[in-house]
Amino acid sequence: MSATDTRPPILVAEDAAMLRVLAVEMLEDAGFRVFEAGDGVEALELLKANPEIALLVSDIKMPRMDGYALVTAGLEFKPDLKVLLMTGYAQDPPPQFLKARDIRILHKPFNLEKLCTLAQEMVA
Repeated sequence: MSATDTRPPILVAEDAAMLRVLAVEMLEDAGFRVFEAGDGVEALELLKANPEIALLVSDIKMPRMDGYALVTAGLEFKPDLKVLLMTGYAQDPPPQFLKARDIRILHKPFNLEKLCTLAQEMVA
């Protein structure tokens, strides 16, 4: 990727490889520069190494570090990070820190075009 790449950079953190591959392809087709991670620890390393990332798209349930811990850690050093969480679980209401921020949650299964549309709205 060149320094002149003007596509909005986003990070997709998803442990389900098939969904991650499809989401990355769709988001790239929608005009994003996409970083990808298979778990929260890998995603946090990418966030720290690429401070230009504007949007984090993360699964909530992942190995090594879940989405909530990833978001908490990511916001500590990048307070303006936009966040879109994905989940296949109809779990308890999100933690209080999510309610205080404009963090959106997509419930699986979802249409990948909806993911692209939300991502575009969030980085606009």
